[in-house]
Amino acid sequence: MRRIKIALFFMTAMLAFILSATPAAAGAKGADKPAYKFKTLTEVRHTPVKDQYHTGTCWCFATVSFLEAEALRLGKGEIDLSEMFVVRHTYPKKALNYVQMHGNAVHQQGGQAHDVIDQVREFGIVPEEAYSGMNIGQKRHNHGEMAAVLQGMVEAVLKRRGTRLTPRWLEAYEAVLDTYLGKVPAEFPWRGKTYTAMTFLSDFLGLDLDDYVELTSYEQHPFYAKCRLEIPDNWTYNSDYFNLPIDELESVVEKALTGGYSVVWDGDVSEKDFSTRETGYALVPEKDWEDRTTAERERKPTSPLKEKEVTQEMRTRTLRDFSTTDDHLMHIVGLAQDQTGARFYRIKNSGGTDRKYDGYLYMSLPYFRLKTTALMVNKNSLSAELRAKLRL
Repeated sequence: MRRIKIALFFMTAMLAFILSATPAAAGAKGADKPAYKFKTLTEVRHTPVKDQYHTGTCWCFATVSFLEAEALRLGKGEIDLSEMFVVRHTYPKKALNYVQMHGNAVHQQGGQAHDVIDQVREFGIVPEEAYSGMNIGQKRHNHGEMAAVLQGMVEAVLKRRGTRLTPRWLEAYEAVLDTYLGKVPAEFPWRGKTYTAMTFLSDFLGLDLDDYVELTSYEQHPFYAKCRLEIPDNWTYNSDYFNLPIDELESVVEKALTGGYSVVWDGDVSEKDFSTRETGYALVPEKDWEDRTTAERERKPTSPLKEKEVTQEMRTRTLRDFSTTDDHLMHIVGLAQDQTGARFYRIKNSGGTDRKYDGYLYMSLPYFRLKTTALMVNKNSLSAELRAKLRL
């Protein structure tokens, strides 16, 4: 009996070995291999990945990153600019707008690229070391409590019992911001000189804020003209977005990146095939998520997927039916391709480096064409023909 058991043991072990060597088993082992292999074609100089952590300030991180890249392009060296300086000056304007509109406006953490330009134009900008916005005893940004307190304040103001607002509510609101973020410095030392936020902008950075324009691409507005982008985070109702056909918007990014300019990207990141942690890429597969079986949803791709052909009409339809939403801003810094030669954008995110590709994302061209809501570019990166059409 013992000899039989020993024989069965060796037979089972041999069978397991044979099965492990079969193509099916080899395929199972290879299932964990990445489906995509990316090669960077060109990359604009830019600053390291940062972490917005528990804040809704991607609009600021992306656009400040863009300005840092502009400073690098102009030969100013690598500079870490303060996002929270911009955030600190944006909140009071949101609050005033919200109250003046009797609550029929947006008073949230989100925003648009032009919000950064607007505040920098009015208040200047400072390095991170001069104003970190970290006044809460934590090592990373966390605006959950602050945002709740500020929202409670504006709601309380609107629920007043008297007939008039006092002139003090906005002062109280700003005092809360100072408590959580810290008071902004009137002046600061930096590299052996003393600056104010405005002189740092003008005397050191030398950025021409009039160079930066926003672009979009939707059929409800005339092409090659300015329009208002109808998304909630456009809380200033900005009507200076230039509307371009999607083919031309795509060409704008290609020309900018190959010419040494980076791009601020704004769009939808709520899709099932957008992942910064697990896969590190964003796709628009031919088959929609809701049309896939459970098995198809769970199956991981082992090679690049075929994607949709995205049209202008699809863009407009998905924006109108809310299948495209405005969720997030990031910084496009390079062009890449996968192993089939398909084009991708290399994008710097603001979620820290503890992610796939160390905090960068690869976005397919179809995803860009369908899910981009807006861009910010340096107008000098545009072709002469397009600048003439837009009268820039």
